[in-house]
Amino acid sequence: MASITYDKATRRYSGTERPAVDALDLEIADGEFLVLVGPSGSGKSTALRMLAGLEDIDEGAVWIGDRDVTQLPPRSRDIAMVFQNYALYPHMTVAQNMGFALKIAGRPASEIKQKVLDAAKLLDIEQYLDRKPKALSGGQRQRVAMGRAIVREPQVFLMDEPLSNLDAKLRVSTRTQIAALQRRLGVTTVYVTHDQVEAMTMGDRVAVLSDGLLQQCDTPRALYDRPANVFVAGFMGSPAMNLVTAKLTADGAEVSGVQVPLTPSVRSAADGDTVTIGFRPEALEVTTDAAGALPIKVELVEELGSDAYMYGKLGAGVEATAEGTSRNVVARVDPRTPPAMGDTLHLRIRPDELHVFSGTSGQRLS
Repeated sequence: MASITYDKATRRYSGTERPAVDALDLEIADGEFLVLVGPSGSGKSTALRMLAGLEDIDEGAVWIGDRDVTQLPPRSRDIAMVFQNYALYPHMTVAQNMGFALKIAGRPASEIKQKVLDAAKLLDIEQYLDRKPKALSGGQRQRVAMGRAIVREPQVFLMDEPLSNLDAKLRVSTRTQIAALQRRLGVTTVYVTHDQVEAMTMGDRVAVLSDGLLQQCDTPRALYDRPANVFVAGFMGSPAMNLVTAKLTADGAEVSGVQVPLTPSVRSAADGDTVTIGFRPEALEVTTDAAGALPIKVELVEELGSDAYMYGKLGAGVEATAEGTSRNVVARVDPRTPPAMGDTLHLRIRPDELHVFSGTSGQRLS
């Protein structure tokens, strides 16, 4: 087992204006499950491939344990990688696929057989050891790919969107299996995904990337409760946080003609005449008192059984100038008595669940 360190690691592709990964500084503890998450083009897969040795590092360094592996080939880094397309040999059986790396390394046949059997028991695929990959489902193939990584007993597991080819129900069950397996094995794991629900449910910590830059790295709860900037606030959470640009006033900020109180420290930290107000769908409560409440016209209600979400628009007078902000609002409502389309609800933001960001830089103020 080993820790991982990205030391201002940078990757540039010729013909591009900005680096794919820009001076990434990140430390991953021994045995930690870290998730790299971000939208397409954010640099998360490139960062993983830099660690694997599949991408060159133009500046900075990458360390595994106390070894600088920046210039080492992939085979010398003691890592095992799980890809989204499984990368299994179609002409080999499951057992042969899982033990292939050990066979190439010259391990005794008896040792290979035992390690493959142990991994198969761990993954509950013993009954498939004599089958070819074409006779397996997508979830079973992914478990074989996991088994191939496990038998090598590497210092680090690298997983590049391993669940993206699975259907929705299988993704849920497989992600819980992977997270439980990693905690049981205790192997340092770096997991790449674009799905923030996967990131929130699987990682000890989550590193959020955008345009090659690390935006924030923290526990899932901290990312949700205290996002560092507007991008993280809007990306983490499903449905996403509501973000609205509001004008500063003497007492706070004005949203749709309603005064939202802000503390003096937040108002003094603002670097312009506007701020971005953020509030999650569950931070809104329906009230019959229109005074001090946000008027929302209901456009759609999603009923999900245990939950219901109302989608609507704020009243007139709300600007939507900051990146990622809009007049659209999502609120969690009572699933047993949901509002009807066309209704106007009055919603109040719970004060202790209000987020405030700079109107210019997007950085957190509250």
